Amino acid sequence: MDQRKWLRALLCVGALLCVGALLCVVALGLLRRCSSGSFQQAAVAADSQLCSDIGRETVPKFFKKSLLKDCPKTQTFITGSQWIGVPGELRGYQHVHKLYGRLPWARLFKPSIKLARSGIPLPAYLTFLLRHPLIRGLVQGSSLCQVFCHQNKTVLGQGDTLKFPKLADTMEAIAEQGAEALYSGQVGRDLIKDIEEAGGNLTMDDLKSFQVRVEDAWSISLGKTRMHIPPPPAGGAAVAFILNLMKGFNLTSNSMNQDQRIQTYHRYVEAAKFSNGQKPAMRDPVFNCVKNASYLLDEAFADHIRNRISANQTHSADYYNATPSLDRFGTTHVSVLAEDGTAVSVTSTINHITGLILNNELADFCGRADSMRAGEQPPSSMSPVILDSTSGETLVIGGSGGSMITTAVALSLINHLWFGLSLQEAIARPILFVDSKNKLKFEPGFDMQGCISAVSDRRKMGGAAGY
Repeated sequence: MDQRKWLRALLCVGALLCVGALLCVVALGLLRRCSSGSFQQAAVAADSQLCSDIGRETVPKFFKKSLLKDCPKTQTFITGSQWIGVPGELRGYQHVHKLYGRLPWARLFKPSIKLARSGIPLPAYLTFLLRHPLIRGLVQGSSLCQVFCHQNKTVLGQGDTLKFPKLADTMEAIAEQGAEALYSGQVGRDLIKDIEEAGGNLTMDDLKSFQVRVEDAWSISLGKTRMHIPPPPAGGAAVAFILNLMKGFNLTSNSMNQDQRIQTYHRYVEAAKFSNGQKPAMRDPVFNCVKNASYLLDEAFADHIRNRISANQTHSADYYNATPSLDRFGTTHVSVLAEDGTAVSVTSTINHITGLILNNELADFCGRADSMRAGEQPPSSMSPVILDSTSGETLVIGGSGGSMITTAVALSLINHLWFGLSLQEAIARPILFVDSKNKLKFEPGFDMQGCISAVSDRRKMGGAAGY
């Protein structure tokens, strides 16, 4: 393959790996053949054609036993060293690189090291966020100010240059030494020192003992298309559940005609409410003796729930088995499709010695669990998805936005697969969101009078790149 083409795809993954989300969450699905002897952490069927690599954070060995009592009662940023999970993303990426990578590991870091050291113009969306009083105060009152502030402690703004020299140093060490620079080397020791000074409980033993899980991806049939998702504690099962429900209504482009539109959206909203009621099942299966969440993919279960969707009526939260909780936000996503058919769908979320921005992933237990154990992966809404059709087409999709991910991805796929919209139109169309209290929210631009407009909403000011 043309090296320029490879670099375009690798820069996407490399940017996630190196700059935006080094110590966070990863769920990768690779459209390649997995062999049973390739992985040590999970049994993979020899004939499986899709595998899921999970580098999700875990609960450290020593953690505050009453931590979940500190979960906030109102929507707010959750900060503090007690919420830091054992970072697993970097080890997950290196595992994937060893199996499928073609370019040298160190080469992947070069562009990001250069950007971190020389600086980049402050991105428009980051500029927008830093203007928010709450975020500005959070930055100015923490070590983040070393990166996002001027020397006089004022926050960077439009036209300023963002530099991250300490992260560049850390990336150089990881490029030279591999992931072990973090998990058993000096980078890890410096990181633990930062965390200890902040009162955290993470130790070098936590880093050294982290193991990547490689498991079969879950799959469902959507007519002529099969959808593949990572298993729990990721949120892909919720997307599959919604689509399985909606599939039974035989949706077509006519479903958005004036006389059917309201009924179609009503059914979708009800499906999303029932999906919220299934969240307790999407816990780490290694640590929880709960009903296997694979039932969410069963046709019989979808039929049962579909029969409970009233044509012209909604219900209280207990009808959907939904427990009200606070919505989560954050994450970033990138989809990569290479010329040889390799597809990667990555969702990720997010010391001054190392320059690494630490996670607060233990907060993902808030509202979703009443207990947690050392080594357990927090529940998540992250839903990286790969679809392949009988005609040979491949679609790689996912989303960012915390609790909004599952419904946004599901509705985008409904728009594209069944309503006949182009991928750009399907993603741009404003969405309906059913929040964690089962209340309906409309994205700005959604026409509540029944006239659907296909106006582009660039949201986070991102864009597509091709080669």
